[in-house]
Amino acid sequence: MMPYTYLLINFFTVIICFLASFDRRIQFHRFFGSFLLSSTIVAVPFILWDIWFTARGVWWFDLNYTLGFKIAGLPVEEWLFFYCIPFACVFTYYCIEKFYQLEWVGAFNNLIVFTSVIILSVIGFLYYERIYTLLTVIVTLFTLCYLHFIAKKEWIGKASLVYLILMPGFFAVNGILTGSLIPSPVVNYNPEEFLGIRMTTIPVEDAVYGYSQFLLNIYFFKKITKNEK
Repeated sequence: MMPYTYLLINFFTVIICFLASFDRRIQFHRFFGSFLLSSTIVAVPFILWDIWFTARGVWWFDLNYTLGFKIAGLPVEEWLFFYCIPFACVFTYYCIEKFYQLEWVGAFNNLIVFTSVIILSVIGFLYYERIYTLLTVIVTLFTLCYLHFIAKKEWIGKASLVYLILMPGFFAVNGILTGSLIPSPVVNYNPEEFLGIRMTTIPVEDAVYGYSQFLLNIYFFKKITKNEK
């Protein structure tokens, strides 16, 4: 079973959401094409980032937990990761937005953005030599500033709340990938390239990286489906 570890992580992340997509009250299956397009738009720069970091040795993969097939230096399971995780996230956001009124969270947009910008800027300034930390800071700052100041999206607070709701899943998936519950990590990190602060086994940068990726997936999904109110 060891070579199927990463593949099974992807499978169990997506399968319940995929089956629920056909529920008549949800009917998310109508948006499969839109999701594939929007997730591909987001996946391209993040995959290039992944390829570059893997080549530089910022992180690397234990191929014993994979089927052994690689594309551009990445296990095929890593490519699937950029579709399976966003699918579960976008599906969850879609359902919560469909069934619950969370517009009140928009009142916290400014607080979320300005607090994040200050904290991230300070961290980026202090730890600019750590490439994973620095690039994560830059991408997240760009994402938040674009959505808030240029695109003027009112759902940043709502999306941030949904991301918090998704945290148990984040800890389960990323926890296993970084070594929780298994003998050794699937993904290994160069200690010189990140802060060294871990949430259990997960580098704190992973949570910020995931947040920016989540926001961008929501943005492009909404844009493509014209689901923006």
